[in-house]
Amino acid sequence: MQQVKRRRATVALLLLLAIGVLGVRSLPRPALRQIQETVWVSHPEPLAMAGGDPYIRALMRTISAAESNTNQPYNVLYGGDMVQQLNRHPNICIEIVAGPNRGYCTTAAGRYQFLTDTWQEKALRYHPKASAWFSAWGDYSFDPESQDVVVYNWLKDTSAWDLDIPTALRDGRLDEVLRRLSGTWTSLGYGIESNSMTARLPRIYSNLLKEELALSSSGRLP
Repeated sequence: MQQVKRRRATVALLLLLAIGVLGVRSLPRPALRQIQETVWVSHPEPLAMAGGDPYIRALMRTISAAESNTNQPYNVLYGGDMVQQLNRHPNICIEIVAGPNRGYCTTAAGRYQFLTDTWQEKALRYHPKASAWFSAWGDYSFDPESQDVVVYNWLKDTSAWDLDIPTALRDGRLDEVLRRLSGTWTSLGYGIESNSMTARLPRIYSNLLKEELALSSSGRLP
């Protein structure tokens, strides 16, 4: 009887292994690419942008920790898949599988998870390479430096947030800043889509600020 049970257990295990192999083989190619290429990191990557206010730089990396904390944050799509062409916003609508917006799709992409429409709107105003003819075509480069510069200029624009973010950060009012930004980046907390990083953001910001201030004072910012 024990031998029969052992044989049945062995057969069951082999069936489970076979199902697992078939399951992986049946995954669409983008899903396999996601498994192979997406590497989540414990420390947000440095910015591609050179220079700037260390307080805003630390805030940008904190946003990235909540939105796109991978080793290739500028290339990541919602859900973790990667794109390599960044000559323009990818504009790929990916189905949302959890949360209050489940069943809809989102075009969120890049380090700051810009929706296509939001990117076009903000790039028109803040893109470092903006010029008159861009407004007609709407194809702003989505390269890493441009993603950074658009967000940097946006965060420094007092009129955009009805808040002087650089001053608030220097006054230690991080909670007020995150609350104000959470309507745009809901994973910062106070919104509808907090994630596993949300509760850690104040500590993450504190550590990143020390790093950015040290780089700034030493003249080692890129």
